Amino acid sequence: MSLKCALDLGILDIIQNHGKPMTITELVVALPMLNPTKACDIYRIMRILVHSGIFARQKLYNDAQEEGYVLTNSSRILLKDNPFCITPTLNATMDPVITKPWSFLSTWFQNDDHTPFATTYEETLWDYFAHDPQLQDLINDGLASDSQLVTNVFIDKCKEAFEGLISLVDVGGGTGTTAKAIADTFPDMVSTVFDLPNIVAGLQGSKNLKYVGGNMFEAFPTGDAILLKKALHDWDDEGCLKILKRCKEAVSSQDKVGRKLIIIDMVVRENEKVNDEASTLTKTQLFFDMLMLVLVAGKERQQEEWAKLFSAAGFRSYKITPIVS
Repeated sequence: MSLKCALDLGILDIIQNHGKPMTITELVVALPMLNPTKACDIYRIMRILVHSGIFARQKLYNDAQEEGYVLTNSSRILLKDNPFCITPTLNATMDPVITKPWSFLSTWFQNDDHTPFATTYEETLWDYFAHDPQLQDLINDGLASDSQLVTNVFIDKCKEAFEGLISLVDVGGGTGTTAKAIADTFPDMVSTVFDLPNIVAGLQGSKNLKYVGGNMFEAFPTGDAILLKKALHDWDDEGCLKILKRCKEAVSSQDKVGRKLIIIDMVVRENEKVNDEASTLTKTQLFFDMLMLVLVAGKERQQEEWAKLFSAAGFRSYKITPIVS
């Protein structure tokens, strides 16, 4: 929440635009509409974010005795002008509607509700979207933000996955951030975004990009490849199995060699002995696993869990390619 406060106040962009280490006095002066009686408490926000690695302290160029705040790699990816800015993703996960169900987690363990979200609001997240389109837009923006970064890395490291493909269907592709990037990189391949009608309604395609509305638990368009980017962690094993069987049908419906299912998702590595960087990655994976538990009864899966799902859906083999170290 301290990070959310810094984002809401625009502190990261203010420090970036300052162009050099920024003292606490300079920062307080630069903050718009700051209540003067609370200016002294800005230091407390900065202090915890320094210890969290969001900011760092650095000696001023013209005064070796005084320090100013600078950005770190962790905060640069939150800048508004960063093409891979993930601030919308953080805004989505920290929205009050999303954070409130965490307070009902213990209550959920003692009742029959499907999720803590349902315990809190007496309906599923998907049903909640129907009367709060603003929240759905916030979530979609967060997903699109995440997709920009993940897709850029994926295309860079896994171009061979698209070799020889004429068509691709991005199932649960949202507003099409991933499919657009793929369509731009591979102009000779037709990419189709498949998602709920209310999500794709009114979205404009292009020569090699189109949008189709429907339900992923029912039949969806066929293609040389079916893509599922973080579409499976929203569902329990039963739901995932239904989706994977539909994918198996889609890639097996035509007599053509090389048709495939491409999945971009997490593989949790909780039992590996790893360095600090990998440990941080695992903590992030486990946080998202808890987020799926709280919101939609989904989960992040270990390799063994993925293997069981693939086998149960009828896939005879699979290959995992790590794209994040």
